[in-house]
Amino acid sequence: QVHFVESGGGLVQPGGSLRLSCAASGFTFSTHTMSWYRQAPEKERELVAVTGTYGSTTYADSVKGRFTISRDNAKNTVYLQMNSLKPEDTAVYYCNAQYKNWARTYDYWGQGTQVTVSS
Repeated sequence: QVHFVESGGGLVQPGGSLRLSCAASGFTFSTHTMSWYRQAPEKERELVAVTGTYGSTTYADSVKGRFTISRDNAKNTVYLQMNSLKPEDTAVYYCNAQYKNWARTYDYWGQGTQVTVSS
């Protein structure tokens, strides 16, 4: 059974930092692309950052240079280091695991963790 434990969210002032963690179980972590998404109130969920199975990374333009995604396959955990936070970063952040083969795509989602950037 797939299970995620997300942590690290909270309230932070503009310019501050937070580190999100997503510990996964129930699937072969190292073979899955891991991502962070976010959803702000009344907005659609958007992709924030992706790390591939070999550690490659991709970021949304809005977070480039401020956020860093990383993974530890030994701990089955993906991280999102968020620096220089802005009020517009306020959202619920979700981790996602994805695996594709010739037949289908497997998508698993965490429960989400709230990040609020406010003075």
